[in-house]
Amino acid sequence: MPTNADEAGRAGVLESKRNATRYQILVEVADRQPAVSQREIADAIGVTAQAVSEYLGGLAEEGYVAKHGRGRYEVTKEGVDWLLSQTDDLRGFIRHVTEDVVGRVEVETAVATTEIAADETVSLTMRDGVLSATAGETGSATAVAITDAEPGQDVGVTEFEGLVEHEVGSVTAVSVPGVQRGGSSAVDPATVTDLAEDHDLVATAGTEALATARAAGVDVDIRFATAPAVREAATKGLDVLVLATADLLSAHTDELRQGGIGYEVVDVGS
Repeated sequence: MPTNADEAGRAGVLESKRNATRYQILVEVADRQPAVSQREIADAIGVTAQAVSEYLGGLAEEGYVAKHGRGRYEVTKEGVDWLLSQTDDLRGFIRHVTEDVVGRVEVETAVATTEIAADETVSLTMRDGVLSATAGETGSATAVAITDAEPGQDVGVTEFEGLVEHEVGSVTAVSVPGVQRGGSSAVDPATVTDLAEDHDLVATAGTEALATARAAGVDVDIRFATAPAVREAATKGLDVLVLATADLLSAHTDELRQGGIGYEVVDVGS
């Protein structure tokens, strides 16, 4: 006995190449009627003009199209009904593929926080900016593991349900003067050090900004493509301190505004 999945997996128009071609030709006729060029239809669907002529003859015999002189065709009510029925089948098939098939095969990678066995249900959270999986249904978002994993290992997960809850991180931006205006020497290194301790990541944009971080004894996590990287890190729930030369700061604040990420610009002049 066919299952619901079997029924959903069928689309009459896709059962054979003949059905698919008839469907395509009927759609083209409906779109171009009453003056129909068989050559244009052939070019549009990738068959020969002779094949189009033969299919049109068959569609006319079935009552799906009516011919009104040379090169003039019209889709009949029966043809419209057949098109609609086939289109409904296609919609159901597409829904089945997108919701049932693709939903099952989509795989993400998480870091295991506990021992996990394949086929086990896990809870998903965001930790330190990384998707994390914990054995059991303890959170608002769950998935099914497709691999075994020990704590700290990567694990494949699929069949997602719910939303991964996490707070968006914040960004503190420091404008570092250009070298003509003092560069890193114009910034208080102790303040930068204190700020860095309150953030998960430090990013620098511009040579003066990098020199500022080094003068403060701060390790730099992000040095290149910093504007999108800072936005992405904050989106994943990390707090970021960004040191940027004055001419580069606006690129970062623009990126943050576009991403709906809150930020604060602070003055750390020496």
